[in-house]
Amino acid sequence: MTSAPHTFTDALGAFESAVRDQDGERFDRALPLLHRAFQEAGQDELRGEAARLAALLEQVPPGPRAVTAVLVGACVERGADALPCAPGLFAAVREAFTAALEFTGRWTATGGGELPDPGEDELGDEVIDRVGFEAALGWWTMPEWRMASLALLGSKAVRRWIASDGGELRALVERVQAAAGDAGEEFKGLVYALRVLDDEPLVVLHRATRTAYLMRMTGIGDNFQLHTLVAGALIGGLHVPGDGPTSEAIAMCRDKEGQVLTVGTYNLSAPDGSWIWNEGTPSDIPVVDGARLLVLDPPPYERSWPAGRYFPGMSGDLVLERVLGRDEAESWYARVADPK
Repeated sequence: MTSAPHTFTDALGAFESAVRDQDGERFDRALPLLHRAFQEAGQDELRGEAARLAALLEQVPPGPRAVTAVLVGACVERGADALPCAPGLFAAVREAFTAALEFTGRWTATGGGELPDPGEDELGDEVIDRVGFEAALGWWTMPEWRMASLALLGSKAVRRWIASDGGELRALVERVQAAAGDAGEEFKGLVYALRVLDDEPLVVLHRATRTAYLMRMTGIGDNFQLHTLVAGALIGGLHVPGDGPTSEAIAMCRDKEGQVLTVGTYNLSAPDGSWIWNEGTPSDIPVVDGARLLVLDPPPYERSWPAGRYFPGMSGDLVLERVLGRDEAESWYARVADPK
């Protein structure tokens, strides 16, 4: 009889051996020991082993695969490098979301009705008989896959790696969200994370002063966060008049923990004059000649919100690169319509 592993590395070795041998009894013993060792592991040990665990996901039995993915995400949140974990984890994420999409289709085809809530409802034989085990498991494990994905998407390097797929993963998640109907709100955070832009050029037009600014944004989760940072850059930088957000609000929209109440400064508009909603994401801002083009108009009414990061584990940044000269500014104003 062998003794229980003492370190995370030892526990991972036992887990890896059981997975590769497809030994169910050993696996059932190894998984809880791995979780227990994780709780006691130091950051350096987790940093070195997270990618090894992620690479095993495709061989982990379907039932515990999602909770194993959450453990990978937890390693990243405790300091492991997210990028080496991304290939193994997101290959499993794609498989799970494909199964979840199959679930929604079969659920509709077999009578429809309110979709089960994985957080509340038990996965029973009736559901499995109705849609099949793999499809049902794909749907039921969505909370774990979202959690694991968000842990890795806090990394800019992972977001850039994901973007290289041409938006395929984002499109898949959005299809699941659409098929889920009312239950699709549960997917909002992951959809927003997959829409985050990095090193993205942004031309900002302040209509009241007819001035223009070239900025660059990274890691901004929603337009409340963007709104706060734009107002901070322009008003705090003394480029335009107005009452801007506090330095604390700006810091919380970058990398400081917490939230603080702030009051909106502008109405965000698209080049065609339509509104860009604060509740949306910077990806909603249209691209014109290679840059997102945002117009700042006076607010029609006062808005306030808790300023901070939409994703607490994701650092946000907005850099004012330069103030555009009058002729260059006017060339951008020629592309925009009056506000609606």
